[in-house]
Amino acid sequence: MNAKTAGAGSVRQALRSTLLGAGVVAALLAATACQPSGGDDEGAGPSGSASAGKSPTKSTESSSSDSGTGSGSSAGDDANGDSGETSGGNGTDHQDCKVTDLRAAVELQDAAGETPRHFLLTVTNGSASPCVLNEAPLVRLGAGNSAPTVENLEEPDTEPLVVEGGGKAYAGLYIFGNDEGGEAEYDQSARFTASLVAGEGTELSGTLVFDLPDGLHTVSYDDAARVNGWAGTEGLAMRPINQL
Repeated sequence: MNAKTAGAGSVRQALRSTLLGAGVVAALLAATACQPSGGDDEGAGPSGSASAGKSPTKSTESSSSDSGTGSGSSAGDDANGDSGETSGGNGTDHQDCKVTDLRAAVELQDAAGETPRHFLLTVTNGSASPCVLNEAPLVRLGAGNSAPTVENLEEPDTEPLVVEGGGKAYAGLYIFGNDEGGEAEYDQSARFTASLVAGEGTELSGTLVFDLPDGLHTVSYDDAARVNGWAGTEGLAMRPINQL
């Protein structure tokens, strides 16, 4: 009886151990099945981190690109605009002469009793600083800015003429080419006007007025009128004009 009882107990104990072990394994398998997969965890963590890292980088590049383009274009335009206004564009270190700084005078070159044809226009720089006269004056013999300008006798000198403070500049003017006679009537002028030309090649606002010399109330003029460009001496201004 003892031997049989002992054997039966051993069998029951072995079976119990087996069942307990199986239960533990089953529990472990169930617990493992309930856990989220390792792939999901890894995808969520690094993927979220990489996405957060990419977003600021992309935004920064876009902002930098837009800002750089706008700033460069604006700075370039401003710089060009400022440099274009320097010195009036006449190619020297001096500003163009202003009509308000110039004193105008005119002198008849023909002898008494002759038909008035040749005139010397003179301007004096009333300021202390040098200024520049460009090309030839735009002379009008008729009244008003709508009157046609006198044609140039020669191609105007493209080199700007610097007039020192208190200095003078000259232009020769021929106004009448026809011989008087019969009952012909010609246009009459009581004074001459002249506009200056800016370094950029455009007419400046304002005009110089040249009143006729004493003894002349009006003079005749026609389409033969010509003007010689600004010169630094009377001789250079009048020599070509006196040949007409």
